[in-house]
Parts: sequence; structure tokens; C-alpha cells
Amino acid sequence: MLTRAVVTLCSAPRLDHLRHQLHALRDAPRTRTVIAWVGDDRPPALDVDAVLRLPPGPDGLRLAAARNAAADRAVDLGADLLVFLDADCVPGPELVNRYQAAAVRHPDAVLCGPVTYLPPGVDVDDPAVLTAATRPHPARPAPPSGVVVPAAPDDYPLFWSLSFALTADRWATGPRFDERYQGYGGEDTDFACALRAADIPLAWVGGAHAYHQHHPTSSPPWQHLDDILRNGRLFARRWGWWPMTGWLEAFAEAGAIRWDGTDWVREPTVQPSS
Repeated sequence: MLTRAVVTLCSAPRLDHLRHQLHALRDAPRTRTVIAWVGDDRPPALDVDAVLRLPPGPDGLRLAAARNAAADRAVDLGADLLVFLDADCVPGPELVNRYQAAAVRHPDAVLCGPVTYLPPGVDVDDPAVLTAATRPHPARPAPPSGVVVPAAPDDYPLFWSLSFALTADRWATGPRFDERYQGYGGEDTDFACALRAADIPLAWVGGAHAYHQHHPTSSPPWQHLDDILRNGRLFARRWGWWPMTGWLEAFAEAGAIRWDGTDWVREPTVQPSS
């Protein structure tokens, strides 16, 4: 039987969400929990197997570096299967088991389960309530429970780092997250492109449901405008195209940025709102 580890990134604003996630995992057998604390404060006491502290870099949160470090610690703790979840995601009752079953059948693949974005007021500590609320995001495939569907080459940009899994052996021999990315955006799509370039399979795992807890967001995310430009530029230089185009177009429509023929450029007279 595989020893599993759930790897989670968290900071103070997501601590309550993390507690719900840990509640859902409290009875999962043979499952380690490793937290990478990415805030500039010290992490609170948590009943987990390991807590790593990765303070922000000069350009913001070091999410790529945190995922790498937390995955490495999970392997050091003996994990055979790494399950990555964002702190604001609660695992469904079968998420870890479905990822494990898929990993046994597809040990070379990176595995992605469906994600439901919950409305406010859902009791995320009740598995029956979660199951009843299941509405997988329509942007990505959501096979029936127990079914694993290989991703097509054009599917790789649909990889989301908020819920995925891979074996420790796959982690040891495949790409890592590019630690040049700091702040918000781009590092997960970059990772997916690196997987595709390395001919590493991506697969959609039916029944491995994650539930994104509701919290306020802005669209487009004005508070991350400079991060999106910086990380998008890094991505474009590496892969030849810009990610996050929907947000870039929204910023441009608002007059905050413009395309100068080769690059997206900030308009200094328009400042991002908080």
C-alpha cells in the first residue's frame, strides 16, 4: 500500500480554510500532511507531520519554491504518492483514494481531479453536504468516478495546481516548478508546459473531487496586475506565448496596460485598485 502525503501551501489569510482541509484529512490512513507556510509571519502550531517556512521573495510569495520544498520534505518522510492541494481546497471523501488508485494504474502520469467552486455558506466539514454540492468546473474534463482519461496535448494548459497528484518517483524524475516565478500567476501553467515538453502524461481522474471554499475575489485580479505582467513576460520568453490572456485583455480594456507590438506595457496613469 502506498504511503500518501498531502502537500499544502498556506498563509495567514487562508488559515481557517486550511483547518477545514485538515479536518477532512484527520482519519485518512497512511497519509502525511506537509504545510509550506508562505507568509512573512511565523506559522501557528498545527497538528501536521511537517511545517516549512518560506518567506516571500522580493517580488512576492514564492509559491513555486514552496511546492518544490514541501514535496521534497514529503518524500523525505517516506511518501510514495504526493497530493497537492491549495489551502482553500477541501478534499472530497474519495480524493486521496482515487488519486492513489489512478497512480497505481498510471505511475508515470501527473493526475488531475475535478474541482467544484463552492458558493458561500456550504458546510465543508460534512462529507454528505460536499457530495451534494458537487458541480465540477466546466472548463476541464470530469470523467465518471473511477475512470481515468489521458489528456490531449492541447489539454495541458488546463492543469491547475490547486489539486493534483503524482508518485514520488515521477516527482524525482520529472520537471519541478520554476522558482523564478514569484507572486501571483503563471507558475502552474509553466509547470504544465514543462510536463508536455518532457512527454510526461497528464490524466483526468474521475471521482478525485476537490472543493474550493468560497472567499472574496476580484476579476480581473487588480491587486496582482504587476505580478501577472512580470510572470507572464517570463512565461512568454520561455514558451513563446502569453498565459492569462483573459485577465490581460480585461486590464487592457480598462486602460491599465497596452500591447506595444512586442510586450504588454503598464500605463502609468492607471493604478491597480486593491
